[in-house]
Amino acid sequence: MNLNQVTVPSINISKSIKFYERLGLKLIVNAAPNYVRFICPEGDATFSVHLVEEIGNSEAAIIYFETEELDEEVARLQDQGIQFDLLPTDQPWGWREARLKDPDDNPIVLFRGGDYRKNPPWRVDK
Repeated sequence: MNLNQVTVPSINISKSIKFYERLGLKLIVNAAPNYVRFICPEGDATFSVHLVEEIGNSEAAIIYFETEELDEEVARLQDQGIQFDLLPTDQPWGWREARLKDPDDNPIVLFRGGDYRKNPPWRVDK
């Protein structure tokens, strides 16, 4: 089994398109105003956004995008005016992470996990 895509809700698809294109994703399906899909700049995973009337108050899923050049990518995005809730910070689980939100307040983590992403010291099936 392989992860195909993650889909998040949005109340404004056109704002989402601009935001995710600034992150570096490439728009590949445009059925706006109801649905759009992007391909990630590395690998073959896709990411989509669908239109909703309102964003719920429940806990949101957290979207993780990995990049080997985390600090440089954060600097590039800051130069484009994107605000971060947490600048690149080394985490106790071995990743370096930066946190931000999309226009609909969906939480996003840009990170560099290295080998710890799939093979942390606490992995169960070593």
